[in-house]
Amino acid sequence: MGCVKRCALGVAVLGAVMALFEMTDLDLWVQDRLFNVETGLWLVDRDAPVPRLLFYTGIKGAIIAFGVALLVAYGLSFRKKGGGGSGVFFSRQRCLMMILALSVVPLTIASLKDVTNIYCPSQIERYGGDRPYVKLFEPYPVACGSCDSGRCFPAGHASGGFALMVLTHVFRKKRHKMAGLVTGLALGWVMGGYQMMKGAHFLSHTVVTMVAAWILIDCLVAVARKVHPEGRLAVVI
Repeated sequence: MGCVKRCALGVAVLGAVMALFEMTDLDLWVQDRLFNVETGLWLVDRDAPVPRLLFYTGIKGAIIAFGVALLVAYGLSFRKKGGGGSGVFFSRQRCLMMILALSVVPLTIASLKDVTNIYCPSQIERYGGDRPYVKLFEPYPVACGSCDSGRCFPAGHASGGFALMVLTHVFRKKRHKMAGLVTGLALGWVMGGYQMMKGAHFLSHTVVTMVAAWILIDCLVAVARKVHPEGRLAVVI
């Protein structure tokens, strides 16, 4: 399937997903099971240091470090190598794919968060907050004149994990492609699931981020293949 067809399929899936959550209360149904009404607490304490280290700070830092390492390697590959010494060879094309995915996907999701004006579960009245629950295409009540600062849709934290779905384009063997896809999905859902369990996101926020990442990755892979059409090996050091 070509890039255009894959992107068109992704857009269709995104539309179906958004329609599902817009026409149902699936978000609330899921979130109700992560919130204890009697205690007013979420399944995971947002201030608990160990979960935050493992599923937020640590995993986010590891992904950023991986992206920086790729960027450095990509830059070094353009240096002229002298002296006839040995070096480390890698594909510039596949390296660029990963660099673009790990930078553009999170930046795009972050930009969308600035304009969608959707609040986190912990901020709405149903879960102890002071904001009304409003879906993406619904207007806020007239009485809520200050409802203009929501920044929770789509899910920003999970975007770094889902960006690693690009690994399915990096590998050539089918089993390795599948392993790359599973890695990206697993990390994205671990990161997104943690946010949901502490009241930072609804299910729809994470699902939309996943599908949006898929669409963006297909486009970015096409860009990388145009920049380095033959995917030649390059010397790093």
